[in-house]
Amino acid sequence: MFVSPAFAQTAGAAGGTESILISILPFVAVFAIMYFLIIRPQRRNMKKREDMLKNIRRGDTVVTGGGIVAKVTKVMDNGELEVQISEQVKVRVLQAMVADVRVKGEPTAANTK
Repeated sequence: MFVSPAFAQTAGAAGGTESILISILPFVAVFAIMYFLIIRPQRRNMKKREDMLKNIRRGDTVVTGGGIVAKVTKVMDNGELEVQISEQVKVRVLQAMVADVRVKGEPTAANTK
C-alpha cells in the first residue's frame, strides 16, 4: 500500500541534469526580465545625465536640485559652477546638484595652444 523509501528516491533521480536546468530556468528568466526592464534603462539614464553634467557651459540656464533657476557664469574644474540667480547675486553650486539644463549657451571656443 505504501511506497517504499528506496523507490521514491530512485524515481526522482531519473532526470539528473534536466531537473537542475528546469529548476534554474525561472531564475534566469527573472534576471533577464529585470535586466531589460530595470537595469538597462537606469544605466542609459545615468549615462545621459553624466553627459548632460559634463557638457554644462557658460551661458546655460540650469535648474538646481533645490529648484533655483540660474544662469551659469563660470564652470570650475573642481566640480562647481558659479551661477547668477539675480542681477547682482552669484553663488557657487555643486555640478552634481544640477537637476536640468534648460537652455544651452554658446559653445566654448576651440583651444589653440
